[in-house]
Amino acid sequence: MYLKRKVDAFLAEWKADPERKPLIIKGSRQIGKTESVLHFASANYESIIEINFVRDEKYKGILADGYDASSIVKNISLLDPSRKFLPGKTLLFFDEITEFPELATALKFFCIDGRFDVICSGSMLGVNYRKIESNSVGYKKDYEMFSMDFEEFLWAKGYGEDAVDSVLAHMAEGRPFSPLEMQVYHGLFLDYNILGGMPAVVREYIRKGTFEGSLDTQRQLIADYKEDIRKYASGVDQTRVLNVFQRVAPQLARENKKFQISKVASGARFRDYRGCAEWLADAGMVNICYCMEFPELPLGGNYDPDTFKLYFADTGLLVSMLDEESQEDLRANRNLGVYKGALYENMVGEALVKQGYRLYYYRREDSSLETDFFIRSAASLVPIEVKAKDGRAKSMKTLIASHHYPDIRYGIKLSRNNIGHEDRVYTFPYFCAFLLKRFMKKFRPEEEQET
Repeated sequence: MYLKRKVDAFLAEWKADPERKPLIIKGSRQIGKTESVLHFASANYESIIEINFVRDEKYKGILADGYDASSIVKNISLLDPSRKFLPGKTLLFFDEITEFPELATALKFFCIDGRFDVICSGSMLGVNYRKIESNSVGYKKDYEMFSMDFEEFLWAKGYGEDAVDSVLAHMAEGRPFSPLEMQVYHGLFLDYNILGGMPAVVREYIRKGTFEGSLDTQRQLIADYKEDIRKYASGVDQTRVLNVFQRVAPQLARENKKFQISKVASGARFRDYRGCAEWLADAGMVNICYCMEFPELPLGGNYDPDTFKLYFADTGLLVSMLDEESQEDLRANRNLGVYKGALYENMVGEALVKQGYRLYYYRREDSSLETDFFIRSAASLVPIEVKAKDGRAKSMKTLIASHHYPDIRYGIKLSRNNIGHEDRVYTFPYFCAFLLKRFMKKFRPEEEQET
């Protein structure tokens, strides 16, 4: 059973472009890159040349006669004469090019040659991407793929575009959901976050109608991540990268979720761990949320690179690292204690990243003000607070009301509550988080019109 993905539409647009360049699809392991490419290829090409450099190591010799397309095609045919190279009807799919980054140099020549379409992919491309980028700049197109987001999960459950359009319309019109809509969408959202977005896990859930086996699959993925760290971490100490990875969940449980290197290991110093969090982010395992030096625009030039929070790139993996009863506890909204806030923050952070946002937060040095995330509109800096309980957004209201923060005119609160608007705060249920970017494109709040 193939699960519809957003990359499907992107691949169709890429194929329709007469000036298309070789494509590189980046993303962490087990998110469905290979499956999506092969699904697309089977519907669009008469001949598919798939080479996986982990499985088919003999193909690492295809550059022996140079990087030009003709020499590579000749050597592939030499290794397997059954391969058919039909100009205009052939896709060359080079998978796991992390194992053979030298191939990236050839993309320029395939682009110039133009007879064959080329797609490259790999599960750890982020950590080796500088070499690939320098070898193919100007002759390729990039696409960053993630595990399934909530919209893709809804598709898997049988919901169509009309359901997503309806949720977005509620947000745009400020129209509360019915009790039934709240119950259904909140339940689906919790199921999605318990499972995470790995297609293999979601597919089994759809097939069986239960969570049976999902925890084992998730924990195997965690083990695979640790093995990737041991295999690919270079330029940084592998043990230190592992230490940071294993301390993400415990540090999220703390009230102050700032990631503290001193808590990673006895005697740990920041300078010894520099680059470890960034390596995990490049590998697609975590999302980094940087602390703003002051809550004002611009976002990109106003943060401290040494002060950050770490979230898992897939909330299902965070749930799997807790005790075995946590999945049911999350659904029942009980017994999660200090982890409850961390889980909901992780859910929202994941949703923001999958929409293309970078993550930023703010915590004043005296701890009197803290806001979970920030995004921006054309005119305003917009704080986002995530509430695990039905509490008031005190820090957000302080930021909005104070003349010290002129870029902040209104805020967004995500909670279990229905849609609402009070005191310059717009409230949405958690399950709306995946639509924030689309919502913000057309949102013209009265607070901005006042200025």
